[in-house]
Amino acid sequence: MEPRNLNEEQDQNSWALNAWTLLSKLRDQSPLIQCITNFVSMDLMANTLLSAGASPAMIHSIEEIQDFTPHIHALCINVGTLSPAWLPAMREAALVANKAGKPWILDPVAAGASRFRLEACLELVGLNPSVIRGNGSEIIALSKASLGATKGVDSSHESMDAMEAAKSLAQSSGAIVAVSGAVDIITDGHRVVGAHNGVSMMQKITATGCAVTALIAAFIAVDPLHALEATASALSIFGIAGEMGMDMAKGPASLRMHLIDSLYNLDQAAVSSRLKVTSL
Repeated sequence: MEPRNLNEEQDQNSWALNAWTLLSKLRDQSPLIQCITNFVSMDLMANTLLSAGASPAMIHSIEEIQDFTPHIHALCINVGTLSPAWLPAMREAALVANKAGKPWILDPVAAGASRFRLEACLELVGLNPSVIRGNGSEIIALSKASLGATKGVDSSHESMDAMEAAKSLAQSSGAIVAVSGAVDIITDGHRVVGAHNGVSMMQKITATGCAVTALIAAFIAVDPLHALEATASALSIFGIAGEMGMDMAKGPASLRMHLIDSLYNLDQAAVSSRLKVTSL
């Protein structure tokens, strides 16, 4: 075997072991994840967190933030159905999480679709998220701080198109930036890795991107000091669950069901044999 191939195999084994270790810790610790998210995604996000072993809390009222948020293990903020009434609670929750030393994750849904949405997302980026996870168009919009071509909440760009934008955003924000696509890109502004698991039909299920952002929050909760590795592991685990679910699915509706079941039943053998993360 070529030395380079041996090194690649060792890297895969290391990534797979790390991902399995984090999933096992998540199942053991059941971290409390607060999700301030959109109406479309609440159900799938909560069920994704539950099936992975975490404890979801869909609390978004600003009146509850000061009492509740200090006790969570991580916070997920998703701007999908953004309204002026919700933005203060998002801002307050991020500030409280920061003060309590709890990681928080931003999902800037359709960031470039309107001036109001873009400005809200840029304000949240300025509140020091641990991770920003979006599609290519969203990450490009945030990096350039400009409105851009979007197709609603869908991306007009492949993840690879957004690699330089992701690196720039990571450097300017201090966050790990993840770009979902055929290959998920994860970067700290210097190092870039790609997570290659998943199936295209996952794009036909609403809120799968939102759900994986919540899963990233759960993984960060159990390993906050290694945010890049935790993010790549969460994306890979979710992708593997999608692959396994697709083996049994007949379409998007049954894939949604089997995805959740596969995540719940995921074992170390499946992670070891399927996970693929590479340096880019």
